[in-house]
Amino acid sequence: MTATVAPWLARPLAEFVRQSRVHLAVVLEPSGRVLAQHGFTRSVDVMAACSLVAAIHASAAELGRQLSGAPFGPLHHGGTARQVYLAPSATGAGTVLLLAVFDEATSLGLVRHYHAAFARAVEGATAQDLGAPGHSGDLERDLGRNLAVLFGRA
Repeated sequence: MTATVAPWLARPLAEFVRQSRVHLAVVLEPSGRVLAQHGFTRSVDVMAACSLVAAIHASAAELGRQLSGAPFGPLHHGGTARQVYLAPSATGAGTVLLLAVFDEATSLGLVRHYHAAFARAVEGATAQDLGAPGHSGDLERDLGRNLAVLFGRA
C-alpha cells in the first residue's frame, strides 16, 4: 500500500518500490515531516521511522561535516534478515529523505541504482509541490496531520 500527502511523489515512490523490490519505504523531509510511505500498516510505525530517520540524518550530516567537511551521503545497515538504506535526494525545494527496508529478494546495488532514478524523478520538485509549509511550529501536530492523511483518517 502506497500513500502520500504529496501527490507528485506517488509515481516516483511506486516506481522505486516496484523496481527495487523493497518491502517498506518512506519519504520525508529532514525535519521528520512525512510525505509518502509504502508498506507500513500502522501510523505509529511511520511516526517512529520518521523520527529516527530525521535524527540519524541530522547526526550523520553533522558527523560528516566534522570529519571531512561535507555531510555523509547515503547510509546503509546490513542486518541478518533485513537491510536498511537511507539516502537524501535534492529537490528544488530542499532535501527529501528516502528510507527503504529490504531483504534478500533484492540487493543493495539494485536499491542504490533505483534510488538514483528516484532522485532524478524528484529533483525538479518545488516548494509548492511539497504542499503546506514544512512546519507550523508544532512538529507533533504536523506529523499527526500528515499521518492522518496517509492512513485515511483526515
